[in-house]
Amino acid sequence: MGSQSWKMEVGLNNVPAYQVSGRPYASGTINASEPTYVTFPYVTRWVYVINYGAVDCKVGFSEAGVNGGTNYFRVPRKDNQTPGYSQRLELKVTQLWMSGSPEIDIVAGLTTIPSQRTSGSTGPSFSGSVGVG
Repeated sequence: MGSQSWKMEVGLNNVPAYQVSGRPYASGTINASEPTYVTFPYVTRWVYVINYGAVDCKVGFSEAGVNGGTNYFRVPRKDNQTPGYSQRLELKVTQLWMSGSPEIDIVAGLTTIPSQRTSGSTGPSFSGSVGVG
């Protein structure tokens, strides 16, 4: 067998991985009354957060961001029968943290990049990065 040194696995900066349609991912009725998270099996290409709860939901990229921190954004609460939702978030993450709402849905498009590509000393996310927590 010849050398396999030319073979490279896809990584975070692999442009083609983000140019194709994402693999579908959905997780519904997540209880985020207390800080909780979703771990994606692959790095995301994009994410939507939908809030069916009667309270706003904090969404961040680490536990520190949503649990007493300031590194989060809010997804508004349900207004009458219309759920609150984020815009399409073009993010390459493997974890999303939520807190405050008992009924959250997550829809995402996944790349083919293994989730381990974002792992560091603080786990499978960008924890410890500026603006993340």
